[in-house]
Amino acid sequence: MTSQEKKQLQAMACKVRMGVIEGTHGAKSGHPGGSLSAADLFTYLYFRELNVDPKNPKWEERDRFVLSKGHTAPGLYAALANRGFFPVEDLKNLRHIDSYLQGHPNMNSVPGVDMSTGSLGQGISCAAGMALGLKHQGKSARVYTLLGDGEIQEGQVWEACMFAAHYHLDNFCVIIDNNGLQIDGDVAKVMSPYPIPEKLEAFGFHVETIDGHDFDQIEHAMNVAKATKGQPTAIVMKTVKGKGVSYMENQAGWHGKAPNDAEYEQAMTELKAQLAEVEGK
Repeated sequence: MTSQEKKQLQAMACKVRMGVIEGTHGAKSGHPGGSLSAADLFTYLYFRELNVDPKNPKWEERDRFVLSKGHTAPGLYAALANRGFFPVEDLKNLRHIDSYLQGHPNMNSVPGVDMSTGSLGQGISCAAGMALGLKHQGKSARVYTLLGDGEIQEGQVWEACMFAAHYHLDNFCVIIDNNGLQIDGDVAKVMSPYPIPEKLEAFGFHVETIDGHDFDQIEHAMNVAKATKGQPTAIVMKTVKGKGVSYMENQAGWHGKAPNDAEYEQAMTELKAQLAEVEGK
């Protein structure tokens, strides 16, 4: 990609992160840490990778994205809103009574959401089924799913991986957000999923390991995934939980806690400064 295209993605990633802070602050609850670690991935998917149409969210030929780690809905919603699926100002209504933006993705109420998720481990199974269904229908659309590294402690994840490899789902891309932290702390101490790439390879995946905050590396991995035939691809992203907000970075306590008014102001000040720097203002 050109330097200008990269700057546009970096600027949008700042706006997505702002949306995460707006949503969780407005809700006084939610999951900012893992939303922020995946913000660059959300941005790349919705502004460069996915073949989708905000004016026709149920378009049958669209690519599908399943947020298997459904608690990071604030990040997904921020990307969808900035992409034009619904108004950005609605992000402030996250988790409010009668709001269509629930704490976890609901495909029946949120435009652009392809699967209702939240029970960890299940999203990847739904996504693998979608990929097989698209194959049977002869469609060229692709399916992407994002999992947390804590989530892959779930056994159903590995059943889905076995399924995807068995059916040679080369239209299927599994992405692991390896930020190293889950609600109870270090994933390696809670229930170690390591080594992640080697496990995925053993299950029949082509695997790419990248810096999940580097758009050039994300693009390379996505291109490799599209070029890989006969097997599914997994992208293991090394990321920083809470990325972009200084006091949240690498802090497990920000897995599922909302910023208060003072913390909100600090986070937004930092993100606005990052946005201004990217845009050269």
